[in-house]
Amino acid sequence: SFKSIRLLKQEFAMAQESPKNSAAEIPVTSNGELEDSRERSFNRDLKHSLPVGLGLSETQITSHGFDSTKEGVIEAGPFQGGVRMQQKSGPVVLADEVKNPAMEKLELVRKWSLNTYKCTRQIISEKLGRGSRTVDLELEAQIDILRDNKKKYENILRLAQTLSTQLYQMVNTQRQLGDAFADLSLKSLELHEEFGYNADTQKLLAKNGETLLGAINFFIASVNTLVNKTIEDTLMTVKQYESARIEYDAYRTDLEELNLGPRDANTLPKIEQSQQLFQVHKEKYDKMRNDVSIKLKFLEENKVKVLHNQLVLFHNAIAAYFSGNQKQLEQTLKQFHIKLKTPGVDAPSWLEEQ
Repeated sequence: SFKSIRLLKQEFAMAQESPKNSAAEIPVTSNGELEDSRERSFNRDLKHSLPVGLGLSETQITSHGFDSTKEGVIEAGPFQGGVRMQQKSGPVVLADEVKNPAMEKLELVRKWSLNTYKCTRQIISEKLGRGSRTVDLELEAQIDILRDNKKKYENILRLAQTLSTQLYQMVNTQRQLGDAFADLSLKSLELHEEFGYNADTQKLLAKNGETLLGAINFFIASVNTLVNKTIEDTLMTVKQYESARIEYDAYRTDLEELNLGPRDANTLPKIEQSQQLFQVHKEKYDKMRNDVSIKLKFLEENKVKVLHNQLVLFHNAIAAYFSGNQKQLEQTLKQFHIKLKTPGVDAPSWLEEQ
């Protein structure tokens, strides 16, 4: 019949078309949507075909209408690393939610500015007599004594350095004078003994002066270490303690002002935040106060021990030198393990040391 002929023509036309892959044929319903069973099968095949390294927990294909400009979106669920991948018609885009470094720096600057403002306001209030400050009477007294002693030790150090310089000049002059007497003793036969006695005396004085100079320089080095290193290190901790005290008082004042004001939905979060900041700075203040107390205790013990030995050395060396007791002077240096350089002998060269 005529209908049979038309069906034969359609089958012949379909046979002339290029064969298609059965996997690429996606049946579409009358509404333009994928058939459910075929869609699940296609999604499952596509999921197994993806690389294993992506670790996708779930993969779906969303099909759009034929008139849509988008070709399709592959949506991937979350996986380790917190990275979400979306693939559209363009290249693959990896997006990771990280904090902006510029915003972090801006936040640090904001906190620093706020803290500086609070501390400056606290300092000005204290100087004007309007603000209250936390005072540890015992600790403050120890700090004042330490600063006063440091000034006095620095004065002793300057005077000892002046004495060392003057003694060095005197010893150098005595050595030159002894050489001059010795030369005249050889050239003046009639005054040979007289010049010889004076040459020996000046050389002996120069030798004893060098021994005393070694003791004084050792005294200066020890006191300098005590003043400019040990005491200075403690005073640096004291400065940190004072800064912590100012911060503590600044945030304490803020909390007290907020507590005196009204309590409502707007002020309660501010009061809670202020209470937390106050607690943080209180712990910092307590820690620094404890550190200062410990350092002051150890410093006092070290100071007494060092100054006791150095004052005994200084006294015995001066007394032995001006009494002319050469043996006692040398014994004093041996007692404190002080080695003197031999006059006129330079340090060995590197070849001699090898």
